Amino acid sequence: MNWEEFLDPYIQAVSELKVKLRSIRKQYHKQKRHSPIELVTGRVKPIESIQEKMELRGISLDNLEQDMQDIAGLRIMVQFVDDVDDVRDLIHKRKDMRVVQERDYINHKKASGYRSYHVIVAYPVETIHGGKTVLAEIQIRTLAMNFWATIEHSLNYKYKGEFPQAIKERLELTARIANQLDEEMSKIRDDIQEAQALYDLSKRTLSSSIGNSDDTDEEYR
Repeated sequence: MNWEEFLDPYIQAVSELKVKLRSIRKQYHKQKRHSPIELVTGRVKPIESIQEKMELRGISLDNLEQDMQDIAGLRIMVQFVDDVDDVRDLIHKRKDMRVVQERDYINHKKASGYRSYHVIVAYPVETIHGGKTVLAEIQIRTLAMNFWATIEHSLNYKYKGEFPQAIKERLELTARIANQLDEEMSKIRDDIQEAQALYDLSKRTLSSSIGNSDDTDEEYR
C-alpha cells in the first residue's frame, strides 16, 4: 500500500475545501452581512489512525475509500446554533460537491454529551492521473460545542473511552453547560450581531485610515 499516493487526493480535497468555505465567509463580510461561518479548519487523518480504525471496524483495504468517510475532515465553527442549518443549506446548494449522508448529533446528541452536525460529501478532485471523487466529512458545530468536543477527545485519548466516574459526571455536566451557553447566546443574537457590526465598521475605518489591508483568513475580536 502506497499511503502517500493514496492520501494525495484527500490532501488536495481538504486544501480546496478550506479555501472555498473560507471564501464564503469573506463574501458575507464584504456584503456587511452576518456570516454563518466563523472558522474553518481541516485535516487528513494520519496513517496510524486510519490503520487503527480499519482494525477496530474490520475495514479492508479494498473497501477503505467507501467505508471510512472521515479520512478527509473539515470542521466549520459557527457562533449560533441557528447558523448550523444555514451552513448545511449552503453545502446542499453547491454544485461542486454532493451530500451523500448526514448525521444530526445536535438534536440527537450522543450519550456522552457530544453535539455536532456531520455532513458527508463526495468531492471531485483533478489529479495528474485524472479525476477522482473522494469522501470528506464536514463537521458543523458552535464554538461551545467545539470546545467541549476537543476536551472530550483529549480525555478519550488518555482513558481509551473508559472514563473514571468522576470524569464522566463532569463531562456530562459541562455538556449541559455548553448547551445552555448556546441557548443563552441565541436569545441575545440580535444584540451580539449589532455590536459586532459596529465593531467591524470601526475596525474597517481604522484600517483604511492607516492603510492596512484586511485580507486575513481569520480575525481576532
